[in-house]
Amino acid sequence: MQAWPSGVLLAQPPSTVTGPLNEVLAAIAWLATAAGVAGLLFVGIRMAISLRQGEGQEHLVQFAMVMGACIIAATAGPIVAFVK
Repeated sequence: MQAWPSGVLLAQPPSTVTGPLNEVLAAIAWLATAAGVAGLLFVGIRMAISLRQGEGQEHLVQFAMVMGACIIAATAGPIVAFVK
């Protein structure tokens, strides 16, 4: 425990709790990365097919949504590590 000048004690959780939690967070991070890559491949395939058929740019919204989800998933881990 650390004592701050104001007299407040900060207790850290035991390692029996944080160890499994870190493993779960790491697994979720890998799954989010795999889902992001799969989503980008899927959107890219759909873009290629639609461009071949002569359709327009309606897949850019899907691409932006997948990229936004990748950014959220990538920043979630550091935010949890900062709060923890």
